[in-house]
Amino acid sequence: MFDFFKQSNRLLGMNARNLEYIRPHNRKRGMEMADSKLLCKRVLKKNSLAAPALIAKIKNREELEAFDWNTLPDSFALKPNRGFGGEGILVVYARKKGRLDAWVKADGAIITVEDLHAHISNIFDGSFSLANSPDIAFFEERLKLLKLFKPYSFKGIPDIRVIVFNRVPVMAMLRLPTRASDGKANLQQGAIGVGIDLATGTTTTAIIGKGHIIEYIPGTRLVLSGIKIPYWKEILRMSVEAQTISGLGFLGADISIDRDRGPVILELNARPGLSIQLANLAGLKDRLKRVSGLKIKTTERGMRVGMNLFGGEIEEEIEELSGKRVIGSTEKIKLIGKDGKEIEVEAKIDTGADSTSIDTELAKELGFGDVLKFFETIPKPLSTNREELRVLSDEYDAKYRSAHSDLQAITFTYSANGLSMRPKIEISLLIDSLTIPARVTVVDRASLEYPVIIGRKNLQKFLVDVSK
Repeated sequence: MFDFFKQSNRLLGMNARNLEYIRPHNRKRGMEMADSKLLCKRVLKKNSLAAPALIAKIKNREELEAFDWNTLPDSFALKPNRGFGGEGILVVYARKKGRLDAWVKADGAIITVEDLHAHISNIFDGSFSLANSPDIAFFEERLKLLKLFKPYSFKGIPDIRVIVFNRVPVMAMLRLPTRASDGKANLQQGAIGVGIDLATGTTTTAIIGKGHIIEYIPGTRLVLSGIKIPYWKEILRMSVEAQTISGLGFLGADISIDRDRGPVILELNARPGLSIQLANLAGLKDRLKRVSGLKIKTTERGMRVGMNLFGGEIEEEIEELSGKRVIGSTEKIKLIGKDGKEIEVEAKIDTGADSTSIDTELAKELGFGDVLKFFETIPKPLSTNREELRVLSDEYDAKYRSAHSDLQAITFTYSANGLSMRPKIEISLLIDSLTIPARVTVVDRASLEYPVIIGRKNLQKFLVDVSK
């Protein structure tokens, strides 16, 4: 049995070792940007990356005393500019009915102007910032809850943290606000963390508190695994682009999905916590090593590398239950011909096609040049109709198949262009590490996008995920 708590201790012990990735790869400018939410917001906006709108900022006590509280909307978030670990964030959801100077929090508590004044004073004093250094306060828009997350989230807005290193997403987690966390998506304050399969954007293992594994939202029968995150590729794209523009080689991007605007970046973290490892039942160290030193030139390439290297947990569960491998609509496969000759190609997985076909030139490279020359000598029928095709095929098989050992069958197809006659040969297909014996039709595919089409007859051991 998996000893989770032993595993948890091992994962948490990586903290010191992960410093070798933070210190060398995170430049001073990038650290300053991550530590200042307002600077981060400006840089993101300049680079066309969505962030919550700024309502107002208060830099000193003079501005605080002169601030017009009537300019605040009915809902907003009040944050310290250099807050750490989610501390000091105050979110209100509505204005108190019949009052202009009071608002309501997630737990129903009333927040007055006097409360806001006192909270901002604490922010000025550095109560929530790194090293307790003096800080400034700002108000920003409160994002609107996506309908998908409403049953899973207590009052607040969930967010997705994506760890990015060397322009590659290496780990991700969905954070769900709870009553205990006062509507904040903060694990240290009692929120729920759910690992995410990077390939599919689907949730996996959930934790709460100090790493206690849970299956359901507490007090409900809502299962936490299997939630499909909307805008998944866009979220990965924004995370990688944020890392590129930030100057941080290693970061955690916190992204929420607004009901109207879609994904928006809340903030960037130069020192992301390690609870994400517990939610994914995996260590960061190994993943960081795997992508360290890779030459990632584009955002799209970084996304593909992360999805390919660190995804697939959901597929593994499906494979275990069904006994079949999950493959995509296109796959790198190997064709194995005569004398073990192998050719790797990209093939189209086509469940609409009955049988597999390969290009004529590929068949020649696989050692079937002689049988194709022999096939060219076989006379084509002058005319026929659809009803006669089966009989004609059997007659040609009986007459010509025995004349060449590599000729497995002759097929006829009738279309608007008339009758086509094609040979079948026998090869092996290596698909996702499985070897499949196959009789394949040889046809000229030089003008088509894929040199190989894999049809239903050779897909019995696979499930096809068209999103891959």
